[in-house]
Amino acid sequence: MSSGPLPMRRWARNAGKARNAIFAVKVTAAEMTPRPTPRPTPRPTPRLTALRARCESAGLAWRGAFHPLPADGVPPLGDGSAVGTLVLLGFAGPTQWPRFVASPECHDGLPNPLDRWSRRVINALAPAGAMALYPFDGPPWWPFPRWARRAEPVHASPLGVLLHPDWGPWHAYRGALALRARLRLPAPDERASPCLSCAAMPCVAACPARAVARAGFDATACVTHVASGAGSACRAGCLARGACPVGREFRYGGAQARFHMRALLDSPEVRRRVAGRFDADA
Repeated sequence: MSSGPLPMRRWARNAGKARNAIFAVKVTAAEMTPRPTPRPTPRPTPRLTALRARCESAGLAWRGAFHPLPADGVPPLGDGSAVGTLVLLGFAGPTQWPRFVASPECHDGLPNPLDRWSRRVINALAPAGAMALYPFDGPPWWPFPRWARRAEPVHASPLGVLLHPDWGPWHAYRGALALRARLRLPAPDERASPCLSCAAMPCVAACPARAVARAGFDATACVTHVASGAGSACRAGCLARGACPVGREFRYGGAQARFHMRALLDSPEVRRRVAGRFDADA
């Protein structure tokens, strides 16, 4: 029986054990190396979660919240104390529209039905000691665009409206709740503007009034065209907004789009910009 190969096989086995031992030591050392502890993601307080559920049950979308700074222009509460948390409410896509359509304000024939519905619903949602604020109370107007940028990832766009990475241009702010308490909020959503990665900019080409441009939005050109005889297609819904590729699944239905366009043209500011008044039957 030959004994020549045995020492070689024994050496190979020992070498393999040594390599495995070294590898095991390296893995163990790596596992024992201290790692930075990740910062925990803040979670909203139960009070904020309950308020959000109430707002959504009332037919409003939760549009984010933030802790106001002096530069944000948030007014003090009625007793002069500072606001600890500002909550924004509104619409996101077509989801909330049926709740307004079913309301008495939508059918009573009085002016500003959506504003009156928003005021009634949001006033009822305000907790004790809180204050409701509205984008249609003015002049002077509360800086809702600034507040919106503080509350969620919305950005200026060539359309003249704030663009959301999910909802696109299909959203709106109906009011805000100013709370005394500084409630714990989720980590801010810091997604970039979808316009930064949109090379085609189809909204620019879709605007027949040439009001939508990379350099900015020409509001006077927009409303002048929409109120004219050539603007009938726009009165059914903004063509440039409809061309935006972001949030297309959340586009407004026909009735909602026509309502908002008519409300725009009937607003005192637009009436001052253009002569005459849009007639829905024209």
